[in-house]
Amino acid sequence: MAHLFIFGLGYSAKRIKRSLEGMGWTVTGTGRDGEIAFDDEAAVRGALGQATHVLSSVPPDGEADPVLDRYGDRLRHPWLGYLSSTGVYGDTGGAWVDETAPTGTGRRGARARCDAEWLARGARVFRLPGIYGPGRSAIERVRSGAAHRIDLPGQVFSRIHVDDLAAGVVAALDAPPGAYNLADDLPASQNAVIEEACGLLGLKPPPLQSLDEAALSPQARAFYAENRRVASGKARRLLAWEPRFADFRPGLRDCLTRSAP
Repeated sequence: MAHLFIFGLGYSAKRIKRSLEGMGWTVTGTGRDGEIAFDDEAAVRGALGQATHVLSSVPPDGEADPVLDRYGDRLRHPWLGYLSSTGVYGDTGGAWVDETAPTGTGRRGARARCDAEWLARGARVFRLPGIYGPGRSAIERVRSGAAHRIDLPGQVFSRIHVDDLAAGVVAALDAPPGAYNLADDLPASQNAVIEEACGLLGLKPPPLQSLDEAALSPQARAFYAENRRVASGKARRLLAWEPRFADFRPGLRDCLTRSAP
């Protein structure tokens, strides 16, 4: 029986788990919603021995990959997967990037190194832009008063609805190893997303602010330091994958109907 072991059962990985369980798979893993503690080596190694497929959604810890450092010697499975980030491409000034673009030049140096390590092991590496979905979208940020509109003309980002992310991983179960970008069809400014969310909620958009005026956290401020458009043609060709939510507008409508008021 097909059995996927997931390191890090968080927001995105739980969607993957749900999809595969609906297909009759056994899915176990570590993380806050997993059955096994990451540092319980005996249990993890036992589960890896039973798994037919392994996926990691664990980000770098400092400069290292915790999964590869601790359990790399047991990852001999024919199918390995890793949830990476399009941040490995760095800033491109708004230009399009595909999987042939250079990596490791941006602020995500550790992520780029982990990305390369998983590729060297023959994994399917899913490079993901901003992930959103029910309970974790601009709808919630607007409702909570935490949304900002930053005055940065020409700044764009790519996104992926969490259900489309899960569908891409499932589609790659029979795919060759390599890197796959998973992104929707419409890179757009964060302002456009916030304005759409405000419109759906019948609220006035927050005022435009400079980065300094917004008093963002260092992590949030760094988000605006890069500007790129992510192409996902490879996933469409090789995985026969198409995002159900082709851009943020239907995606946000889905989040609104499935989120708590």
